[in-house]
Amino acid sequence: MILTVSVRDDLHTLAVREAAARRGYADFHIMECDQISGRHSLAWSSDGHPSATVLTSDGVDLPLADVSVLWWRRMRANQQVSALTTDDFQRRLVNNDCRGALGGILAAAYRGLWVSLPEATDRAADKLYQLSVAQEAGFRVPRTLVSQSRQDVIDFARQVGRIIVKPVVGASGPLMFTQYIDDPSSIPEESFTACPAVYQEYIPGRRHVRLNCFGDRFYAALIETDRLDWRPDLNVPISKWSVPTEVARQVASVLQRLDLRMGAIDIKLTPHGEPVWLEVNPQGQFLFLEPLLGEPLADHFFDFLLSNAEASRPS
Repeated sequence: MILTVSVRDDLHTLAVREAAARRGYADFHIMECDQISGRHSLAWSSDGHPSATVLTSDGVDLPLADVSVLWWRRMRANQQVSALTTDDFQRRLVNNDCRGALGGILAAAYRGLWVSLPEATDRAADKLYQLSVAQEAGFRVPRTLVSQSRQDVIDFARQVGRIIVKPVVGASGPLMFTQYIDDPSSIPEESFTACPAVYQEYIPGRRHVRLNCFGDRFYAALIETDRLDWRPDLNVPISKWSVPTEVARQVASVLQRLDLRMGAIDIKLTPHGEPVWLEVNPQGQFLFLEPLLGEPLADHFFDFLLSNAEASRPS
């Protein structure tokens, strides 16, 4: 049995469930973590009576003991019901306690396989930590600075040449795209001291790789654009990219060190073809590439989940 924890109407979750249904697989369930409030969604007892259960999107009280694989897709959304209250304290209480109860019950009662472990997912989402791990695995990574000092950034730009900036973590809301900083000395000090940011050397080239790793399977796209950040415009040449053996080995090493079973990896190819690691999203989007590549990624991902479910069965 496969359980996905996500938000209502998450496209990836629904697409993979549809892939399972087409194959006649009925044991794919969704737990909507933003719909806990207002329903009898969770149950757990320290003595096991009643057994730990979660309410699925189909209204089934699902015993966690029956679940073989848990896809930890989207897990920390606020409650939809809480958005209706104008009381800030009540809203925070409902959001925090629903989130905490779900995480606590899963940690206490779930004994199956995670895709991927919550603590590993959180740790791997740290851009600075994953950079160091990628470097240890043999990847070239951009020279990077994190600072709140305008002078540090000016000195860094003089050292490495053209630089880019992106958030350390970011925030929910509009996408924050990676941007150039051509002249940091022209930016007020207050813009730097407001919060730390990630400053990196610009890696030249127009070939970007989006590599989706599902277990030991790799599905990669080559995106050719002069844009620094390819996400705003996908009306550019996009084709399948055959992952070189050494890149596959390095990616597998990074994910193993991060304790991730999957990941969406961004790589930049230099004009000489050298792969440069940019980052990994532990639960990154991949469905947008399905029509562009003609590759059934939802089916591939279901195969990945199913193989893990079969492997976790007692012998």
